[in-house]
Amino acid sequence: MKPVLATQANGPREPRTTQSQIVRRAAAGLAALGASAWALPAQAHVKWFAPYIVDAAPQPIGATLTNPWFWTGIGLVLAFFLATLTVERRAPGQMVLSGLDRISAPLWSRSDDFLRVCIGAFFVAIFAVGGIYLTPDLKTDSELVSWAQLLIAACIFSRRTMPIAAAGIITLWVVALREYDLFHLLDYLALGVGVAAYLLLASMDDPKWRERRFLVLRWGVAIALMWSSLEKFAYPNWFYPLVEEKPFLTFGMPRDVFIPMAGVAEFTLGFGLLWTPLVRRLSAAALLLIFFTAVYPFGRIDLVGHAMIMAVLFVVAADPCRETGAAVVEKMPRALPRLGTLAFVPAGLAVALVVLVSGYWGLHGAFYGVDAVTGQPTELTTHSPNREHPHLPQGTHAHR
Repeated sequence: MKPVLATQANGPREPRTTQSQIVRRAAAGLAALGASAWALPAQAHVKWFAPYIVDAAPQPIGATLTNPWFWTGIGLVLAFFLATLTVERRAPGQMVLSGLDRISAPLWSRSDDFLRVCIGAFFVAIFAVGGIYLTPDLKTDSELVSWAQLLIAACIFSRRTMPIAAAGIITLWVVALREYDLFHLLDYLALGVGVAAYLLLASMDDPKWRERRFLVLRWGVAIALMWSSLEKFAYPNWFYPLVEEKPFLTFGMPRDVFIPMAGVAEFTLGFGLLWTPLVRRLSAAALLLIFFTAVYPFGRIDLVGHAMIMAVLFVVAADPCRETGAAVVEKMPRALPRLGTLAFVPAGLAVALVVLVSGYWGLHGAFYGVDAVTGQPTELTTHSPNREHPHLPQGTHAHR
Protein backbone atom coordinates (compact mmCIF):
# COMPACT_ATOMS: atom_id res chain seq x y z
CA MET A 1 0.00 0.00 0.00
CA LYS A 2 1.32 3.44 -0.91
CA PRO A 3 2.37 5.45 2.20
CA VAL A 4 0.45 8.66 2.82
CA LEU A 5 1.10 11.75 4.87
CA ALA A 6 -0.38 11.72 8.36
CA THR A 7 -3.34 13.97 9.02
CA GLN A 8 -3.98 12.85 12.61
CA ALA A 9 -1.72 11.90 15.48
CA ASN A 10 -2.64 8.22 15.23
CA GLY A 11 -2.88 8.04 11.43
CA PRO A 12 -0.43 6.31 9.10
CA ARG A 13 2.80 8.21 8.68
CA GLU A 14 5.18 8.48 5.76
CA PRO A 15 8.58 6.82 6.22
CA ARG A 16 11.09 9.29 7.61
CA THR A 17 13.36 10.94 5.07
CA THR A 18 16.93 11.27 6.26
CA GLN A 19 18.79 14.56 6.09
CA SER A 20 21.29 13.15 3.60
CA GLN A 21 18.49 12.03 1.27
CA ILE A 22 16.93 15.48 1.37
CA VAL A 23 20.26 17.12 0.60
CA ARG A 24 20.96 14.75 -2.29
CA ARG A 25 17.55 15.32 -3.86
CA ALA A 26 17.72 19.06 -3.48
CA ALA A 27 21.26 19.11 -4.89
CA ALA A 28 20.19 17.05 -7.88
CA GLY A 29 17.33 19.40 -8.65
CA LEU A 30 19.46 22.51 -8.27
CA ALA A 31 22.26 21.04 -10.38
CA ALA A 32 19.91 20.19 -13.22
CA LEU A 33 18.22 23.58 -13.00
CA GLY A 34 21.59 25.28 -13.02
CA ALA A 35 22.67 23.29 -16.06
CA SER A 36 19.53 24.33 -17.91
CA ALA A 37 19.99 27.99 -17.02
CA TRP A 38 23.70 27.82 -17.86
CA ALA A 39 22.80 26.66 -21.35
CA LEU A 40 20.73 29.83 -21.79
CA PRO A 41 22.79 32.68 -20.29
CA ALA A 42 21.29 35.41 -22.42
CA GLN A 43 17.69 35.05 -23.54
CA ALA A 44 17.61 37.75 -26.19
CA HIS A 45 15.04 37.45 -28.95
CA VAL A 46 17.23 36.87 -32.00
CA LYS A 47 14.95 38.82 -34.36
CA TRP A 48 15.67 41.99 -32.40
CA PHE A 49 19.44 41.82 -32.80
CA ALA A 50 20.45 39.71 -35.80
CA PRO A 51 19.50 39.25 -39.46
CA TYR A 52 16.83 36.74 -40.32
CA ILE A 53 14.73 35.57 -43.26
CA VAL A 54 11.34 34.39 -42.06
CA ASP A 55 10.48 32.44 -45.20
CA ALA A 56 13.82 30.64 -45.46
CA ALA A 57 13.53 26.86 -45.25
CA PRO A 58 14.08 25.67 -41.66
CA GLN A 59 16.67 23.07 -40.80
CA PRO A 60 15.11 19.57 -40.97
CA ILE A 61 13.89 18.48 -37.57
CA GLY A 62 15.90 15.29 -38.01
CA ALA A 63 19.07 17.35 -37.52
CA THR A 64 17.89 18.23 -34.02
CA LEU A 65 16.70 14.73 -33.17
CA THR A 66 20.11 13.30 -34.06
CA ASN A 67 22.00 15.97 -32.11
CA PRO A 68 23.43 14.45 -28.90
CA TRP A 69 23.47 17.85 -27.18
CA PHE A 70 19.71 18.16 -27.65
CA TRP A 71 19.22 14.89 -25.77
CA THR A 72 21.77 15.91 -23.16
CA GLY A 73 19.69 19.00 -22.44
CA ILE A 74 16.49 16.94 -22.32
CA GLY A 75 18.10 14.56 -19.84
CA LEU A 76 19.22 17.37 -17.55
CA VAL A 77 15.79 18.97 -17.57
CA LEU A 78 13.99 15.70 -16.90
CA ALA A 79 16.30 15.15 -13.94
CA PHE A 80 15.31 18.57 -12.58
CA PHE A 81 11.60 17.90 -13.06
CA LEU A 82 11.69 14.46 -11.46
CA ALA A 83 13.84 15.58 -8.54
CA THR A 84 11.65 18.61 -7.90
CA LEU A 85 8.42 16.59 -8.06
CA THR A 86 9.87 14.05 -5.64
CA VAL A 87 10.86 16.75 -3.16
CA GLU A 88 7.60 18.66 -3.63
CA ARG A 89 5.53 15.71 -2.43
CA ARG A 90 7.41 15.55 0.84
CA ALA A 91 7.78 17.80 3.83
CA PRO A 92 10.90 19.61 2.52
CA GLY A 93 9.05 20.62 -0.63
CA GLN A 94 6.13 21.97 1.34
CA MET A 95 8.56 23.89 3.53
CA VAL A 96 10.12 25.44 0.43
CA LEU A 97 6.69 26.44 -0.88
CA SER A 98 5.74 27.94 2.47
CA GLY A 99 8.98 29.91 2.51
CA LEU A 100 8.31 31.19 -1.01
CA ASP A 101 4.80 32.17 0.09
CA ARG A 102 6.16 34.28 2.95
CA ILE A 103 8.77 35.99 0.78
CA SER A 104 6.38 36.75 -2.07
CA ALA A 105 3.29 37.65 -0.01
CA PRO A 106 3.73 41.45 -0.41
CA LEU A 107 3.90 41.12 -4.20
CA TRP A 108 1.07 38.60 -4.44
CA SER A 109 -1.25 40.80 -2.37
CA ARG A 110 -0.84 43.55 -5.00
CA SER A 111 -0.34 41.31 -8.03
CA ASP A 112 -3.05 42.94 -10.15
CA ASP A 113 -1.71 46.41 -9.42
CA PHE A 114 1.81 45.22 -10.23
CA LEU A 115 0.78 43.71 -13.55
CA ARG A 116 -1.28 46.70 -14.62
CA VAL A 117 1.57 49.08 -13.83
CA CYS A 118 4.05 46.91 -15.76
CA ILE A 119 1.75 46.54 -18.77
CA GLY A 120 1.05 50.26 -18.78
CA ALA A 121 4.75 51.08 -18.46
CA PHE A 122 5.54 48.72 -21.33
CA PHE A 123 3.16 50.51 -23.69
CA VAL A 124 4.47 53.91 -22.60
CA ALA A 125 8.01 52.68 -23.30
CA ILE A 126 7.23 51.43 -26.81
CA PHE A 127 5.36 54.68 -27.47
CA ALA A 128 8.53 56.54 -26.50
CA VAL A 129 10.68 54.30 -28.70
CA GLY A 130 8.26 54.88 -31.57
CA GLY A 131 7.91 53.21 -34.92
CA ILE A 132 7.13 49.68 -33.71
CA TYR A 133 4.14 47.38 -33.28
CA LEU A 134 4.11 45.81 -29.82
CA THR A 135 7.69 44.50 -30.03
CA PRO A 136 11.09 45.78 -31.25
CA ASP A 137 11.33 43.82 -34.51
CA LEU A 138 7.89 44.81 -35.86
CA LYS A 139 8.76 48.22 -37.26
CA THR A 140 6.29 50.65 -38.80
CA ASP A 141 6.31 54.16 -40.24
CA SER A 142 2.84 54.90 -38.88
CA GLU A 143 2.71 57.46 -36.09
CA LEU A 144 -0.87 56.42 -35.44
CA VAL A 145 0.36 53.06 -34.16
CA SER A 146 2.56 54.72 -31.55
CA TRP A 147 -0.28 56.92 -30.32
CA ALA A 148 -2.60 53.91 -30.21
CA GLN A 149 -0.14 52.21 -27.87
CA LEU A 150 -0.13 55.25 -25.60
CA LEU A 151 -3.93 55.06 -25.54
CA ILE A 152 -3.71 51.39 -24.54
CA ALA A 153 -1.46 52.39 -21.64
CA ALA A 154 -3.98 55.01 -20.53
CA CYS A 155 -6.79 52.43 -20.56
CA ILE A 156 -4.95 50.00 -18.28
CA PHE A 157 -5.59 51.84 -15.02
CA SER A 158 -9.39 51.64 -14.86
CA ARG A 159 -11.35 48.41 -14.81
CA ARG A 160 -13.97 50.06 -17.01
CA THR A 161 -11.47 50.77 -19.78
CA MET A 162 -9.35 47.61 -19.50
CA PRO A 163 -11.48 45.82 -22.13
CA ILE A 164 -10.63 48.68 -24.52
CA ALA A 165 -6.94 48.08 -23.86
CA ALA A 166 -7.44 44.35 -24.48
CA ALA A 167 -9.19 45.04 -27.78
CA GLY A 168 -6.42 47.48 -28.71
CA ILE A 169 -3.71 44.84 -28.26
CA ILE A 170 -5.50 42.36 -30.51
CA THR A 171 -6.29 45.09 -33.04
CA LEU A 172 -2.64 46.13 -33.31
CA TRP A 173 -1.63 42.51 -33.90
CA VAL A 174 -4.22 42.26 -36.69
CA VAL A 175 -3.18 45.60 -38.21
CA ALA A 176 0.44 44.40 -38.29
CA LEU A 177 -0.66 41.73 -40.77
CA ARG A 178 -0.67 44.48 -43.41
CA GLU A 179 3.12 44.66 -43.19
CA TYR A 180 4.24 41.31 -41.79
CA ASP A 181 3.61 37.68 -42.61
CA LEU A 182 1.22 35.73 -40.41
CA PHE A 183 3.90 33.16 -39.58
CA HIS A 184 6.18 35.92 -38.27
CA LEU A 185 3.41 37.33 -36.09
CA LEU A 186 2.70 33.94 -34.55
CA ASP A 187 5.75 34.62 -32.36
CA TYR A 188 3.67 37.18 -30.50
CA LEU A 189 0.16 35.75 -30.72
CA ALA A 190 0.11 33.68 -27.53
CA LEU A 191 1.55 36.46 -25.38
CA GLY A 192 -0.74 39.08 -26.92
CA VAL A 193 -3.82 36.92 -26.43
CA GLY A 194 -2.74 36.06 -22.89
CA VAL A 195 -2.29 39.71 -21.87
CA ALA A 196 -5.51 40.77 -23.59
CA ALA A 197 -7.42 37.93 -21.90
CA TYR A 198 -5.96 38.90 -18.54
CA LEU A 199 -7.12 42.50 -18.94
CA LEU A 200 -10.58 41.37 -19.99
CA LEU A 201 -11.00 38.83 -17.18
CA ALA A 202 -9.55 41.17 -14.56
CA SER A 203 -12.18 43.76 -15.46
CA MET A 204 -15.07 41.37 -14.81
CA ASP A 205 -17.16 41.27 -11.65
CA ASP A 206 -18.07 37.59 -11.98
CA PRO A 207 -15.59 35.75 -9.70
CA LYS A 208 -15.84 32.53 -11.74
CA TRP A 209 -14.32 34.30 -14.73
CA ARG A 210 -12.07 36.69 -12.88
CA GLU A 211 -10.26 33.95 -10.96
CA ARG A 212 -8.98 32.50 -14.24
CA ARG A 213 -7.06 35.61 -15.24
CA PHE A 214 -3.66 34.45 -13.96
CA LEU A 215 -4.08 30.95 -15.39
CA VAL A 216 -4.76 32.32 -18.88
CA LEU A 217 -1.85 34.72 -18.61
CA ARG A 218 0.53 31.98 -17.49
CA TRP A 219 -0.50 29.74 -20.37
CA GLY A 220 0.04 32.58 -22.82
CA VAL A 221 3.59 33.21 -21.62
CA ALA A 222 4.41 29.49 -21.50
CA ILE A 223 3.27 28.89 -25.08
CA ALA A 224 5.07 32.02 -26.28
CA LEU A 225 8.35 30.85 -24.74
CA MET A 226 8.03 27.32 -26.10
CA TRP A 227 7.16 28.56 -29.59
CA SER A 228 9.99 31.08 -29.78
CA SER A 229 12.51 28.49 -28.55
CA LEU A 230 11.94 26.46 -31.72
CA GLU A 231 13.91 29.05 -33.72
CA LYS A 232 17.06 27.64 -32.14
CA PHE A 233 16.31 24.27 -33.71
CA ALA A 234 14.88 25.53 -37.01
CA TYR A 235 17.40 28.32 -37.68
CA PRO A 236 20.55 27.84 -35.59
CA ASN A 237 22.49 29.98 -38.08
CA TRP A 238 20.37 33.00 -37.10
CA PHE A 239 22.22 32.91 -33.79
CA TYR A 240 25.73 32.69 -35.22
CA PRO A 241 26.19 36.50 -35.54
CA LEU A 242 25.30 37.01 -31.87
CA VAL A 243 27.61 34.25 -30.73
CA GLU A 244 30.46 35.56 -32.89
CA GLU A 245 29.91 39.17 -31.80
CA LYS A 246 29.50 38.28 -28.11
CA PRO A 247 31.35 34.99 -27.56
CA PHE A 248 31.10 35.30 -23.77
CA LEU A 249 27.40 34.40 -24.07
CA THR A 250 28.26 30.73 -24.45
CA PHE A 251 30.61 30.56 -21.42
CA GLY A 252 33.17 28.87 -23.63
CA MET A 253 30.80 26.28 -25.07
CA PRO A 254 31.05 25.66 -28.84
CA ARG A 255 28.19 27.41 -30.60
CA ASP A 256 26.76 24.15 -31.95
CA VAL A 257 26.61 22.82 -28.39
CA PHE A 258 25.26 26.00 -26.85
CA ILE A 259 22.42 26.70 -29.31
CA PRO A 260 20.51 23.39 -29.07
CA MET A 261 20.92 23.25 -25.29
CA ALA A 262 19.72 26.84 -25.05
CA GLY A 263 16.67 25.88 -27.09
CA VAL A 264 15.95 22.94 -24.79
CA ALA A 265 16.31 25.15 -21.71
CA GLU A 266 13.95 27.80 -23.05
CA PHE A 267 11.35 25.27 -24.18
CA THR A 268 11.36 23.24 -20.99
CA LEU A 269 11.37 26.20 -18.63
CA GLY A 270 8.34 27.50 -20.52
CA PHE A 271 6.81 24.03 -20.20
CA GLY A 272 7.59 24.12 -16.47
CA LEU A 273 5.29 27.13 -16.06
CA LEU A 274 2.37 24.74 -16.69
CA TRP A 275 3.38 22.15 -14.12
CA THR A 276 3.05 21.76 -10.36
CA PRO A 277 3.46 24.74 -7.98
CA LEU A 278 7.12 24.19 -7.06
CA VAL A 279 8.18 23.37 -10.63
CA ARG A 280 6.48 26.41 -12.11
CA ARG A 281 7.78 28.76 -9.41
CA LEU A 282 11.36 27.54 -9.83
CA SER A 283 10.98 27.73 -13.62
CA ALA A 284 9.75 31.31 -13.35
CA ALA A 285 12.64 32.22 -11.05
CA ALA A 286 15.17 30.66 -13.45
CA LEU A 287 13.66 32.51 -16.41
CA LEU A 288 13.76 35.81 -14.52
CA LEU A 289 17.43 35.28 -13.76
CA ILE A 290 18.09 34.59 -17.43
CA PHE A 291 16.14 37.61 -18.67
CA PHE A 292 17.84 39.97 -16.23
CA THR A 293 21.23 38.55 -17.22
CA ALA A 294 20.45 39.34 -20.86
CA VAL A 295 19.90 43.04 -20.14
CA TYR A 296 23.61 43.71 -19.64
CA PRO A 297 24.85 42.52 -23.06
CA PHE A 298 21.75 43.56 -25.03
CA GLY A 299 20.65 46.73 -23.29
CA ARG A 300 17.36 48.56 -22.89
CA ILE A 301 15.72 47.13 -25.99
CA ASP A 302 15.93 43.66 -24.49
CA LEU A 303 14.53 44.91 -21.18
CA VAL A 304 11.64 46.74 -22.84
CA GLY A 305 10.89 43.90 -25.24
CA HIS A 306 10.67 41.31 -22.48
CA ALA A 307 9.06 43.56 -19.87
CA MET A 308 5.60 41.99 -20.02
CA ILE A 309 6.97 38.45 -19.89
CA MET A 310 9.15 39.34 -16.91
CA ALA A 311 6.20 40.92 -15.10
CA VAL A 312 4.16 37.75 -15.56
CA LEU A 313 7.08 35.62 -14.37
CA PHE A 314 7.26 37.63 -11.14
CA VAL A 315 3.59 36.87 -10.53
CA VAL A 316 4.03 33.17 -11.35
CA ALA A 317 6.94 32.95 -8.92
CA ALA A 318 4.83 34.67 -6.25
CA ASP A 319 1.63 32.68 -6.81
CA PRO A 320 0.88 30.71 -3.60
CA CYS A 321 -1.92 28.71 -5.21
CA ARG A 322 -1.72 24.96 -4.57
CA GLU A 323 -4.78 24.17 -6.63
CA THR A 324 -4.42 23.07 -10.22
CA GLY A 325 -7.64 24.65 -11.43
CA ALA A 326 -9.01 23.71 -14.82
CA ALA A 327 -5.68 23.15 -16.52
CA VAL A 328 -5.61 19.54 -17.69
CA VAL A 329 -1.84 19.38 -17.73
CA GLU A 330 -1.76 20.40 -14.08
CA LYS A 331 -4.65 18.22 -12.92
CA MET A 332 -3.36 14.97 -14.32
CA PRO A 333 -0.21 14.65 -12.16
CA ARG A 334 -2.27 14.98 -8.99
CA ALA A 335 -4.90 12.55 -10.26
CA LEU A 336 -2.39 9.81 -11.07
CA PRO A 337 -0.51 7.56 -8.64
CA ARG A 338 2.92 8.74 -7.60
CA LEU A 339 4.79 6.56 -10.08
CA GLY A 340 2.40 7.65 -12.80
CA THR A 341 3.09 11.28 -11.97
CA LEU A 342 6.80 10.85 -12.53
CA ALA A 343 6.17 8.88 -15.70
CA PHE A 344 3.89 11.64 -16.94
CA VAL A 345 6.76 14.15 -17.00
CA PRO A 346 8.59 12.73 -20.05
CA ALA A 347 5.24 11.87 -21.66
CA GLY A 348 3.92 15.41 -21.21
CA LEU A 349 7.15 16.94 -22.47
CA ALA A 350 7.10 14.64 -25.51
CA VAL A 351 3.51 15.63 -26.32
CA ALA A 352 4.35 19.34 -26.03
CA LEU A 353 7.37 18.92 -28.32
CA VAL A 354 5.42 16.94 -30.91
CA VAL A 355 2.50 19.38 -30.99
CA LEU A 356 4.56 22.57 -31.20
CA VAL A 357 7.29 21.21 -33.48
CA SER A 358 4.66 19.83 -35.85
CA GLY A 359 2.86 23.16 -35.77
CA TYR A 360 6.01 25.20 -36.39
CA TRP A 361 7.42 23.15 -39.27
CA GLY A 362 3.96 22.34 -40.65
CA LEU A 363 2.73 25.94 -40.71
CA HIS A 364 6.00 27.17 -42.20
CA GLY A 365 5.66 24.62 -44.97
CA ALA A 366 2.02 25.55 -45.51
CA PHE A 367 2.80 29.27 -45.78
CA TYR A 368 6.05 29.18 -47.75
CA GLY A 369 6.44 25.70 -49.17
CA VAL A 370 8.94 23.08 -48.12
CA ASP A 371 11.90 24.61 -49.97
CA ALA A 372 11.11 28.32 -49.56
CA VAL A 373 14.25 30.43 -49.46
CA THR A 374 13.05 33.83 -50.60
CA GLY A 375 13.06 37.01 -48.58
CA GLN A 376 15.35 39.78 -47.45
CA PRO A 377 17.08 40.06 -44.08
CA THR A 378 16.19 42.80 -41.64
CA GLU A 379 18.77 45.43 -40.83
CA LEU A 380 21.58 44.40 -38.51
CA THR A 381 21.75 46.02 -35.11
CA THR A 382 24.55 44.37 -33.15
CA HIS A 383 27.22 43.45 -35.66
CA SER A 384 28.74 44.59 -38.93
CA PRO A 385 27.67 43.08 -42.28
CA ASN A 386 29.66 40.03 -43.27
CA ARG A 387 29.35 38.60 -46.78
CA GLU A 388 30.63 35.24 -45.56
CA HIS A 389 27.73 35.01 -43.13
CA PRO A 390 24.90 32.63 -44.12
CA HIS A 391 22.50 35.58 -44.24
CA LEU A 392 22.69 38.36 -46.74
CA PRO A 393 24.57 41.56 -45.86
CA GLN A 394 22.74 44.57 -44.58
CA GLY A 395 20.30 45.99 -47.05
CA THR A 396 16.96 47.64 -47.35
CA HIS A 397 14.59 46.73 -44.55
CA ALA A 398 11.85 44.44 -45.76
CA HIS A 399 8.75 43.54 -43.79
CA ARG A 400 8.38 39.80 -43.88
